[in-house]
Amino acid sequence: MVSERALEAEYPFSRKQVLWGLVAIFAVYGTVAFSVQTLTIARPKIAADLDGLSLYGWSVSIPSLVMALVTVIFGKFSDMYGRRVMLMIALAASLAGTVLSALSPNFIFLIAASAVAALGAGAMMPLVFAVVGDLFPPAGRGKWVGLLNIPLGVFTLTGPALGGFVVDALNWRYLFWMAIPLLCFCLVTVPVGVPSLMNRDSSRRIDVKGCIWVALAASTSIMGFSFADRHPWVSLHVLGLLLISLVFWIVFFRVESGAKEPVLDPAVLCNPTFSRVALATFFSSFGTMGMMMYFPMFLQGVQSISTFHSGFITTPYGVLTAFMGVPAGYIIARSGRFKWMYVAGYGILTLSMFALILFHAGTPVGWSVAVALLAGLGYGVIPTINTVVVQNAVPKRLMGAAMGAIFFFLMIGSAISPAILGSTMNVGYARALTQALPAGLEDVADAATMEALDDPQVLLSGHAMENLRKNLQEKGGEGVRLFQEAVEAIRNSLETGIRYVFWISAVFMLLAFLTICTIPGKSAMPGDG
Repeated sequence: MVSERALEAEYPFSRKQVLWGLVAIFAVYGTVAFSVQTLTIARPKIAADLDGLSLYGWSVSIPSLVMALVTVIFGKFSDMYGRRVMLMIALAASLAGTVLSALSPNFIFLIAASAVAALGAGAMMPLVFAVVGDLFPPAGRGKWVGLLNIPLGVFTLTGPALGGFVVDALNWRYLFWMAIPLLCFCLVTVPVGVPSLMNRDSSRRIDVKGCIWVALAASTSIMGFSFADRHPWVSLHVLGLLLISLVFWIVFFRVESGAKEPVLDPAVLCNPTFSRVALATFFSSFGTMGMMMYFPMFLQGVQSISTFHSGFITTPYGVLTAFMGVPAGYIIARSGRFKWMYVAGYGILTLSMFALILFHAGTPVGWSVAVALLAGLGYGVIPTINTVVVQNAVPKRLMGAAMGAIFFFLMIGSAISPAILGSTMNVGYARALTQALPAGLEDVADAATMEALDDPQVLLSGHAMENLRKNLQEKGGEGVRLFQEAVEAIRNSLETGIRYVFWISAVFMLLAFLTICTIPGKSAMPGDG
């Protein structure tokens, strides 16, 4: 065990310094939570408003790719140059991307602006937790990592309903304008509160080659999976890019094995505790993406529930995801035991995802609320345990690199999963729609109308539905009947496609659960140093 004198030398911060540091990181993490929670529920309507439903998956994949890259790069740089300066750069990028998003004239511009904002958001998340590791010794980290979920919980409680209300009553652009004062507040508190700890060893150099190769490898991987939305898996666009990405990954790991300051340190990757947490995190991103991205789509598209009310239905998931981290952190800090919560959390989340497979258009809203509640109860303890276990599994000099790496695997999963899930949904929808469309529709509908039906999210676009209604009602009584039958066919086909998504999400969650069961119950306990 480390002596008290040694701890005082390693954590030489006054109570005032610690207080201001906590204010800064609570503000940063709360701002990230505000943006995520309000925009998640609003994204389908934003895509519809900007005629970008066909690029819906890209609006998640591209920012997630950027976030994946900056998490690992900024995490390593923060070990070299300090958390404060990296957080300031991240906040500036997020502010610029937020302003551009609010001004977006089309969906492609919005995706690009979101990528700029993701430069900041992707860096802020791991850096916030690394600051906790800087301020507190191992025994105290669990409590503060848990308490960091309070600002997350506040915006999780209000965010979905607020996002739905703003979209339905005002305009989605206001969500971005509302984030700007929060970012400005963070730009004031970070330089005051976050300690400027940096390694002044002049021999340390940026791993430029590693940054380039990881960017190439991650980009080609995510683009290859994303093209599966529009091209066959064996096509040049998909299979070709995935083979190229495999070559890039091999080169990247060879470069990193010989690098003096690797951006993705092999010492972190080879840590058995870290590798299991990272693998489970990657697998679980498919389950959480199914809940966050496709469950709202099911509610709004299949069950015809408004954005505002679907926000209320999914609120229990977000609230418990945030607040369950608080008791989890206290339990770890007091007892040092985490394995039972790990297994229970992943187990409950896995069961919740399998339960979604049974949902259909007539499922009562109460069941949706119950599943959202259970999923939040299970997932809520996982981020806190992940952070504490990973931080205590590596030496302090690798703290930033480890936190960046764990978020890297999370973001890679978040970038790849929408492409795979979206491709699966599109295939399932197309097959079901071919069999479900009413006979005679092709005889009276024009080519534009038939093309609109190919989009599985047509039900979420008021503009597209109105055009479909007008085009068919012009055909008289027969057109009215065909419109009603076509809408029912679209809804049933969308239900089929989303059910395929829930299946894949549930299977990947099961893999995450089995992986986490292999972690030793006493590994990386707080206080071990």
